[in-house]
Amino acid sequence: MGRARGDGVVVGSLRPGPLNAITDVAGVRVGHATVVGQEPVVRSGVTAIWPHDGNPFRDRVYAAVEPLNGYGELTGSRVIDEWGLLGSPIVLTDTAHVGIAYTATIRHLSDIDPGVGDVDVLIPVVGECDDGFLNDNRALGVTHSDVQAALEGAQPGPVTEGCVGAGTGMQLFDFKGGIGTASRVLELGGETFTIGVLLLCNHGKRHQLLVLGAPLGRELPNLMPEYHHEGSCLGVLATDLPLHPAQLRRVVRRIGLGLARAGSVANDGSGELFVGFSTAQQVPRSTQRLRFKIDTIIEGQFWREGSPLDDVFEAAAEAAEEAVLNALWAATTTDGRENRKLYAMPTDRVLALLRRPRLP
Repeated sequence: MGRARGDGVVVGSLRPGPLNAITDVAGVRVGHATVVGQEPVVRSGVTAIWPHDGNPFRDRVYAAVEPLNGYGELTGSRVIDEWGLLGSPIVLTDTAHVGIAYTATIRHLSDIDPGVGDVDVLIPVVGECDDGFLNDNRALGVTHSDVQAALEGAQPGPVTEGCVGAGTGMQLFDFKGGIGTASRVLELGGETFTIGVLLLCNHGKRHQLLVLGAPLGRELPNLMPEYHHEGSCLGVLATDLPLHPAQLRRVVRRIGLGLARAGSVANDGSGELFVGFSTAQQVPRSTQRLRFKIDTIIEGQFWREGSPLDDVFEAAAEAAEEAVLNALWAATTTDGRENRKLYAMPTDRVLALLRRPRLP
């Protein structure tokens, strides 16, 4: 499995992190559990993202959620809206298994911390996309053990992309889709910061696909599925920038611009739901202190080269755009229920089209 940048498809002008992944943000861990079965046909799975290497129930981080098109589910989003805090791992799966992922996450955190359900309840963050074109949703093939495996198996380091974990059965611009990730490194005020994005890509129609701004989807009319199955895109953004929840919401919103740069218009039946968090500060759940100082970037400061948040917005959009392409590059042709098939995007054909002369 390759990646877009490895084939010379370079998105934007900012520098990626060493892994070009959400795990370039120190402490962030990602785990997958891939669930594949034949009778019944299951093409599904779970992807888990831990915001830091500790216990997020005890040590929460500032967070924000932002919908672009709201036809989907992201549990725990009201708590993040209300408090601006993330206190659980983020779990991604298919639509039919939100409940299982929710209760399995509570069980996992309860095993780690006996204060879960005693000190306070845990309201996990679980997001879904519909993989029902390939996956038999009625089979309910994802189990508590699968969720547990994704949570326990989460690691720093390189992130497997494409048909893995929650991305196992997903489509992307009528090609095979799934998991994609990318990152950007910023130098601001003499300090180095990282922004990473992970996407569960299950969206878009073929003619909408853009690669580096070129409308290539319309030039790739073959390898079409039996019919277009509308889907969604879940976005997770991590950063070590000191941002408060209102700032995070502004940054997370730029994931939608990155999707648009790859061709998405957030179709009516698609759920584009984004969540972002900052690892710069941890907010304790149990403390006798009344006050807590927030370390944050100052808004509304316009240096000669512009606001420092301009670069942050650009980094989020670039990372999201590249994550979409990485999902396409990594995904492999996959069959599913009722003899349906989603084909991998022919990257050699895409590269040939990109090499053609274009107007300046």
